Amino acid sequence: MKRFKTKQIFVGNIAVGGDAPISVQSMTFSKTKDIKATKEQIDRLTFVGCDIVRVAVSDEEDAKALKMLKSQISLPLVADIHFRYKLALIALESVDCIRINPGNIGSKDRIAQIAKGCNERKIPIRIGVNAGSLEKQFEQKYGATPEGMVESALYNIKLLEDCGFDNIKISLKASDVERTIKAYRILRPLVDYPFHIGVTEAGSLYHSMIKSSMALGNLLLDGIGDTMRVSITGELEEEIKVAKAILKYSGRQKEGITIISCPTCGRIEADLSSAIKIVEERLKHIKKPLQISVMGCAVNAIGEAKHADIAIAFGNKSGLIIKKGEILCKLPEDKILDVFLQEVEQLAEES
Repeated sequence: MKRFKTKQIFVGNIAVGGDAPISVQSMTFSKTKDIKATKEQIDRLTFVGCDIVRVAVSDEEDAKALKMLKSQISLPLVADIHFRYKLALIALESVDCIRINPGNIGSKDRIAQIAKGCNERKIPIRIGVNAGSLEKQFEQKYGATPEGMVESALYNIKLLEDCGFDNIKISLKASDVERTIKAYRILRPLVDYPFHIGVTEAGSLYHSMIKSSMALGNLLLDGIGDTMRVSITGELEEEIKVAKAILKYSGRQKEGITIISCPTCGRIEADLSSAIKIVEERLKHIKKPLQISVMGCAVNAIGEAKHADIAIAFGNKSGLIIKKGEILCKLPEDKILDVFLQEVEQLAEES
């Protein structure tokens, strides 16, 4: 699948851009100065497969806490800073990346100090453009539009480039799908810097899943995106799970099991809802990319099974297990699910 070629940078030990895998990020919601609480949240993110973590730096206590926090975690650490350039100067001594809007930092001298410090430590800067907080000149001319976001990004890129800094990644976030997609699509041909993609202020789990799937899925299918975050109010682990699912179903990441299952209809001859829950829970640890089919009747089962690595087709108090398009066995309903799960485990080991 085609992907825009971008400059590769490194956030800690994670490559971003070029031909590197698309990384998944999240952000803690504790006060960063509360090192214990922040570390606990980062540990949770590490456990579910987060690649990069961002923390808010709101005051000097937060900035000074970064050194201790960095020593206690394994994930690359990004400091999120607005307006106060001195916090960036403290933070860059301890972190793997700085997220700023150069345009709201102040004078070019302040931007130059941050760029110099990051250059010396080979730390990238993420330019974070947000539709809700554009610089006044772009807000007045364009409003909170994709065009305004792109002009803001180009302006901020030039501020850093004029300081001799090009270790950059860029985000262009809006709170809705249409503006988010359009802004990234406009900017992508104009620069070769890697993109961090996401929908900002996306809301609760339900709303964010829909918005993020639509926006990020579209961008990924366009070949746009080098690192990403699914923003969900108050849901750390779910951010990572949803992001990885979007990567998988957009074809950008080949990891874990993909399940095909019947919609509910009057032909189903088993408790398919319960069976799917068991299959998902029992097989969630498998990292090998496998496609499995769980079907409730014979109508679609044989056809789907031809394209699956392994399939189960429930019938009238019995069912078939089909492996690589060939019927493996026919078993009673009360035994077939356990045998099927064992077969999937074995297939994962063989693959």
